[in-house]
Amino acid sequence: MTYRAPVSEMLFALRHVAGLDAVLGDDLTADDARTILEEAARVADGVIAPLNRAGDRHGTPLRDGAVTTAPGWREAYRTWIDGGWNGLSADPDHGGQGLPLLLNAACTEMWNGASIAFGLCPLLTAGGIEALAQHGSEDLKARYLGKLVSGEWTATMNLTEPQAGSDLALLRSRAEPVGDGRYRIVGAKIYITYGEHDLADNIVHLVLARLKDAPAGTRGISLFLVPKVLPDGTLNDLRCSGIEHKLGIHGSPTCSMAFGDDGGAIGWLIGEENRGLACMFTMMNAARLGVGLQGVGIAERATQGALAYARERRQGRAPGAQGTSAIVEHADVQRMLLTMKAYTAAARGICYLTAAALDAARGAEGQAAHDRASLLTPVAKAFSTDIANEVTSLGVQVHGGMGFVEETGAAQHMRDARILGIYEGTNGIQAIDLVTRKLPLRDGATVRAQLASLRRVAEGLLKDADPAYGHMGARLRAGIEALDRATSFQLRALASNRPETALPGATPYLRLFGLVQGAACLAQGARAARAALQAGDTDPGHAGRIALARFFAENELTAAAGLADTVMDGGAFTETAALALVG
Repeated sequence: MTYRAPVSEMLFALRHVAGLDAVLGDDLTADDARTILEEAARVADGVIAPLNRAGDRHGTPLRDGAVTTAPGWREAYRTWIDGGWNGLSADPDHGGQGLPLLLNAACTEMWNGASIAFGLCPLLTAGGIEALAQHGSEDLKARYLGKLVSGEWTATMNLTEPQAGSDLALLRSRAEPVGDGRYRIVGAKIYITYGEHDLADNIVHLVLARLKDAPAGTRGISLFLVPKVLPDGTLNDLRCSGIEHKLGIHGSPTCSMAFGDDGGAIGWLIGEENRGLACMFTMMNAARLGVGLQGVGIAERATQGALAYARERRQGRAPGAQGTSAIVEHADVQRMLLTMKAYTAAARGICYLTAAALDAARGAEGQAAHDRASLLTPVAKAFSTDIANEVTSLGVQVHGGMGFVEETGAAQHMRDARILGIYEGTNGIQAIDLVTRKLPLRDGATVRAQLASLRRVAEGLLKDADPAYGHMGARLRAGIEALDRATSFQLRALASNRPETALPGATPYLRLFGLVQGAACLAQGARAARAALQAGDTDPGHAGRIALARFFAENELTAAAGLADTVMDGGAFTETAALALVG
């Protein structure tokens, strides 16, 4: 079973959950948006998806310093950039098309549903474009942005070192000025996605390093642009020193990089000296939404595969059946498939809402929308990638024994998804960021505004009083109140300078937030589907959207109260319980 981009579901979520029509403007219509998504789907389904299995089997061998991607990948990448997809939402001043980030989010989901290993390369390049556009000098932007936006060149993010993973204060790579605005970079980096490959003629590395006498810790880190090929056409003093042998995403080269074997790789400063981490976080924040969309994409693909298999595989006899039944007729298989489909749709809604907030931040809403995007970003990244692991695991379960072998592809989805909760900031770090940095935004006003928007959705459901909703309205209202209680608890702990009280509940708090926000996204879609049916729209998908939202509210959102209790009570014994780990 290969991948088919769910264009109708994506467009429905874009319009009725994320508010696409509000960001289209006068020059771009809903019909234009559909045309763009349908063309993107043609590339995702027909060009990229068929190569996913080949990438997994071939890997990315390193020979004589060169990395070779799977057969067909170079041609697919060329087709992809020739279509202008790399610059879809980039600034037209740099060769981009300037389309809404919301549309680009849907396309990003497609590229990664087709193949996460393929989609990783442009995801990192997009982050590099954002960092360079916001912090680079005019000379660097003139020299590099056009090539990066077109996709002719690609970008990487070089943070991690053997001794410095999430704790970047331990970085040892060093930089020394040599005049004319140039620096020599010496050091070693690990886990560098697409650090070396054969898809592009040049690779633009963004590298964190320390200047001599820089302040200790993260305040002494600078960011440098270090290209594989220098402006004069010569090769820089850097190389791929190894390729990691990984659980999944085999088609994506994960490199260890050596800078400065022969005296130092030439680089140029991005932003100010000793302020590199702020510049790099621009790249990481852009990438975090992209990783959330990777989670949605792989969850969608796993769901499609499991549903197709369940319809074909015959085993046992369902109640009331006369003979052997397709396993899709069995209640527990239906439960698993509905869980997969509902979680995928909920995560899609959260990611699209985040992209819409980023679009709004560029316009009249400004800072308020920026704060809303900041609040939603860790939820989009962590919730979507957590559910990707859960959904792909369920996909293996639906396949039964056939899921445990490689023939069906279900195992690859599970292997590929496992990294998503780890890179671009582990999901535990996302939870800490949400609780300690994002909840206090505007003294809690940002999260209170988000809670108010959730309440409006619940009130609309209860006002409709449609029997098809079942207990959806009541469950959503109860979930929102649970989230409100947990939010107030966390804000009080932070205001009292008691992080030891707030942090033990950070991860369950993020899960609670994701469940409630995801349920609200599905409920908002259900209300739109109900209105369309009442207006005479015969789209057969509308009844299914209402049923899926109800399933999520009545089967998954019921965990909200328990999660709130965990947030508020679970930290009380942490110090004592921790003794069991070291005793």
